[in-house]
Amino acid sequence: MPNIANNPLILVDGSSYLYRAYYAPPHLTNSKGEATGAVYGVVNMLRSLLKQFSPSHIAVVFDAKGKTFRNEMYAEYKANRPPMPDDLRGQIEPLHRIIRAMGLPLIAVPGVEADDVIGTLALQASRDNRACLISTGDKDMAQLVDSNITLINTMTNTILGPEEVKTKFGVGPELIIDLLAMMGDKADNIPGLPGVGEKTALAMLTGAGGVETLLADPDQVVALGFRGAKTMPAKIRDNQEMLQLSYDLATIKTDVTLEHDWQNLEKRPQDNDELIQCFGEMEFKRWLAELLDSGASVPATKNDAPQVNAEVEVEAQTITASYDTILTQQQLDDWCTRLNQAELIAVDTETTGLDYMKAQLVGISFCVTPGEAAYLPLAHDYDGAPTQLDKAAALAQLKPILENPARKKVGQNLKYDMAIFANEGITLAGISFDTMLESYVFNSVASRHDMDGLALKYLGHKNISFEEIAGKGAKQLTFNQIPLEQAAPYAAEDADITLRLHHYFWPRLAQQPSLAEVLTKLEMPLVPVLSQMERGGVLIDTMLLAQQSDELARKIDELEQQAHDIAGETFNLSSTKQLQELFFNKLGYPVIKKTPKGAPSTAEEVLVELALDYPLPKIILQHRSLSKLKSTYTDKLPLMVNAQSGRVHTSYHQANAATGRLSSSDPNLQNIPVRTEEGRRIRQAFIAPAGKKILAADYSQIELRIMAHLSQDAGLLQAFAEGKDIHRATAAEVFDVAFETVTSEQRRRAKAVNFGLIYGMSAFGLARQLDIPRAEAQSYIDTYFKRYPGVLKYMEDTRAIAAEQGYVSTLFGRRLYLPEINARNGMRRQAAERAAINAPMQGTAADIIKQAMITIHQWIEQQQTGHIRMIMQVHDELVFEVDEAQAETLKAEVCKLMAQAAQLDVELLAEAGIGDNWEQAH
Repeated sequence: MPNIANNPLILVDGSSYLYRAYYAPPHLTNSKGEATGAVYGVVNMLRSLLKQFSPSHIAVVFDAKGKTFRNEMYAEYKANRPPMPDDLRGQIEPLHRIIRAMGLPLIAVPGVEADDVIGTLALQASRDNRACLISTGDKDMAQLVDSNITLINTMTNTILGPEEVKTKFGVGPELIIDLLAMMGDKADNIPGLPGVGEKTALAMLTGAGGVETLLADPDQVVALGFRGAKTMPAKIRDNQEMLQLSYDLATIKTDVTLEHDWQNLEKRPQDNDELIQCFGEMEFKRWLAELLDSGASVPATKNDAPQVNAEVEVEAQTITASYDTILTQQQLDDWCTRLNQAELIAVDTETTGLDYMKAQLVGISFCVTPGEAAYLPLAHDYDGAPTQLDKAAALAQLKPILENPARKKVGQNLKYDMAIFANEGITLAGISFDTMLESYVFNSVASRHDMDGLALKYLGHKNISFEEIAGKGAKQLTFNQIPLEQAAPYAAEDADITLRLHHYFWPRLAQQPSLAEVLTKLEMPLVPVLSQMERGGVLIDTMLLAQQSDELARKIDELEQQAHDIAGETFNLSSTKQLQELFFNKLGYPVIKKTPKGAPSTAEEVLVELALDYPLPKIILQHRSLSKLKSTYTDKLPLMVNAQSGRVHTSYHQANAATGRLSSSDPNLQNIPVRTEEGRRIRQAFIAPAGKKILAADYSQIELRIMAHLSQDAGLLQAFAEGKDIHRATAAEVFDVAFETVTSEQRRRAKAVNFGLIYGMSAFGLARQLDIPRAEAQSYIDTYFKRYPGVLKYMEDTRAIAAEQGYVSTLFGRRLYLPEINARNGMRRQAAERAAINAPMQGTAADIIKQAMITIHQWIEQQQTGHIRMIMQVHDELVFEVDEAQAETLKAEVCKLMAQAAQLDVELLAEAGIGDNWEQAH
């Protein structure tokens, strides 16, 4: 490894890294749909260099626009290169802006390439005996290496001095130009010697010398004895002009006329204001947070790129605050007075953990005016903790305020706080706003909707992080162990920032009545519904799950043995590396897709395709599926039973899925597979207690019904109005047969077309799903659109509307923003167009079931009989525990209420079943 001197001159090949960063995943975009991945990649590399070497002199060099002297030498030079992608071209200006703001000299000289500028500066430094480090991934630069000049590839952390160049390329730096000239370069369209590859070129260079020597005496090559040596002299003579041209093209120019020499390339102080502005526009949140955390102030200009739905822009804020720690009765009395007089109370709880069923309340924070907040510690028990107010007495004093519906509350993820208060015997009321949900409704795809992220994005404020006060990893403290000097400002800030975020979001939502209604009439009323479902939990049969685990273990072992028999050797079915070796080296399977690092992929989509032709991938898929079922459900669910309730308690998430759908975790109820027998059997373990039954009700073909309503296609509307089996009706149209004569196979294919088109499936995708030729799949789609022209028009209109306004809406007014709907990259734009078509249907379906949950919850509350309890929501399905004697009556009422959740031009239909377990009822 070469010894890099302290404080080398660093020359960065910006153009090389720009392209490499563009093609490397992940392909980032900001919320406006602007590509940012190349900028991120290059800046990340520069930050790494600066951190590693702390140079006093540095420059980032780019190719200038236009042709260079090499194009004059050879018109075909780089002629094979495609034009720069539009979404890369758009990243150049912001990248240059960031580089300059980082205090780094930026150079681009017309008429020459970045390599030539770097070569000139590097040789200047070398002659002055100054160490120079060239950061590049370009092999051409190896010709510049000497005792003072070293190469570093920052993306692979490879460093090349003279010896490393010789080891890597087979020749030293002095013969790199000769090697490139003889081999040619397809990327740069340097012709080289016809038919000469790396081995032949190295044999000639190491045996006879460089290009100049070979051109002077081609016959000396014959004595080298490599394959083709006898015919090589004639080849050299016939192509001597081309060889000389190739040599000249490969030679880096080291005498470029520059405005400044290397001594002038001093790193300047970075412009924090400009960097904050740039990182905000690019939405590089981590770097923005680092700047703010380091004490850099937010510039007094617009904070963040405004969202496309924001009519008003926010001025960046400098958060100033005064926080109280409530340790005396008088302080608590004073704050209770303020809370009782407040129009809106921001409230937040601090606890011992994240599990809402087990976490203990440690303290409560309040805020009624931005900048004025308080923390009430109730259970800090570290050594030396100050005397705190009696927990029971303090909660008794606060209970009338917390339970008063007239005292409006705002929080961040209030569903969690509701559960914590419920554990203390307090029923939180007056739940009016939730900043997590306000952010989600405002723009579901703009952020993760966590408080720290929202504060940074919308307020330009870096919150105190939990890790700052609690530490990390195994030694992380729980909140009750954190000294009040640190805990109180952290907790009070949470309440303060919550109120400030509400003041940001609500005026903007109020300007869009449809969004305000989604928040106030769907999302906020759903919070107590979900909280009650979560805390109620669901009963499971742990013995049945243990039995299923044993059965799955046997099947998994059998599949593993079958796989070994087919392969003719034992191997780890879960090892990607071993699968790659077996599939593509030993068995010779075709490589369908590669990983970002260039290795053959064994991802599930690849195995699905390979399984069409080979038995082993099919067995691997079955093995993966059963292993996941076992580890995720049959093994894990019994361990998740709460000791106090005897039930499993999931967590529902309102602000995860972009379309408005709910998701769940710990356990994830949405992902229990229903298409396999083993998956369905897991539902058998979700059981009813004694004297109860499980009632499961779901919407019938809800997204197709929404499609009929949205598209107003006469054929679809008529089919639903007549109560026809929609898939059979579609099959009759697509296959041009009588409705009564449709076969089960035709119905299956029509079903795939119906649902495929909803999800934007292409002919290629449909062909793969149905295992038919692509032309046949295309004919199905073409015929479908001829029979249902309203659907085609809806899709075309939706694409156009989405491209014009940047979002699509559900029937309830929820918006899904599509940052890449106008992306210049075709694949990303098409993916956004598919999402635009699907989102109004999936989002409307999500809104409908949320409305149904709210309506049914209110009905249950009015009954006050205890005969029915909502226990689960999964996609378009609601699951209840009901009294056995009342089951049929309750079934009819639930289906009626679900059908009334929205008014469409086709009938909403809910179907229900009753059983001792979820599978029986489904």
